Amino acid sequence: MSKAGGAAGSAPGPTAAAAAAAAQKQKSLLQKADADVSSLVDNFSSLINIARVNDPPVRNSQEAFQMEMRAARMVHSADSLLKLVSELKRTAIFSGLASLNENVDRRIEVLGQQAEGTERMLERIGQEAAASLKELEAHYYSSVVRPPSYD
Repeated sequence: MSKAGGAAGSAPGPTAAAAAAAAQKQKSLLQKADADVSSLVDNFSSLINIARVNDPPVRNSQEAFQMEMRAARMVHSADSLLKLVSELKRTAIFSGLASLNENVDRRIEVLGQQAEGTERMLERIGQEAAASLKELEAHYYSSVVRPPSYD
């Protein structure tokens, strides 16, 4: 097992794959919750719209079937939400999402510091290259032996 980087003496951070997997899982859980809640609301509003008193018996039996179907869908959506809550509780207990977030934040800070150091180093290298180029140009133009110009 390798450390995911960090300052000397600090605890190892999560690997990039673990952080990506956690972010993907969080995204999928949020999407599932949104889908279940919207399904619950849609089926409830349809159930309310269907629940009218009408005279024709055929229409009433059709409405009764639609109401049963919508109610069954609402129960399914509610059950799915309860399972999602249970999964979130298990994840919070066993995974330690807070510590994962802390490790990700520390890793982001360390990588930010490394990025700043790299930018400073690249700027210094660019300045040294420019100075060397000026020195070489001065030497070239002050030299007696130069190749012929083909202008």
